[in-house]
Amino acid sequence: MAIQRIHHVAYRCIDAKETVEWYGRHLGMDFVLAIAENEVPSTHAPDPYMHVFLDAGGGNVLAFFELPNSPAMGRDTATPDWVQHLAFKVGSLDELQAAKARLEAAGIPVVGITDHTIFKSIYFFDPNGHRLELAVDTATPEMNQRLDDVKWAMLDEWARTRRAPTHAAWMHERELARS
Repeated sequence: MAIQRIHHVAYRCIDAKETVEWYGRHLGMDFVLAIAENEVPSTHAPDPYMHVFLDAGGGNVLAFFELPNSPAMGRDTATPDWVQHLAFKVGSLDELQAAKARLEAAGIPVVGITDHTIFKSIYFFDPNGHRLELAVDTATPEMNQRLDDVKWAMLDEWARTRRAPTHAAWMHERELARS
């Protein structure tokens, strides 16, 4: 078996209609499908839901469930806000800057542009409290090769020590020079 791509990724939303409209307005995602049931197909539990699907580009689909009979949405309070997020790729730094300006003009707080050496990104929240990231790749082929060459050594060291390995410390040399 070979995985071809992610069929869809599903999250919970507070209001399906508001979510579809928000993603269309702010991220240009088309609404492609809605499925509503009064019973969960996999478990047969009586639990009405609205399941909406959005085109996230490149054959990727982002889906949401509105669950009116379930307790209010929460989040994993043991995990920092910055960890759990959805990252979407954009084509250029100009697109990233334009998206940041549009989001801020719409009153959406944006963090960044953050320079991660191999990509630049911005962060913001959707109306359901999900953290989103828009990223543009900036890595050179040499940078990608350097990271590829050390990925297993880094992972092995991390598994032994639970401390950040320094195999890719070059990624942060600019930060150190600015300090």
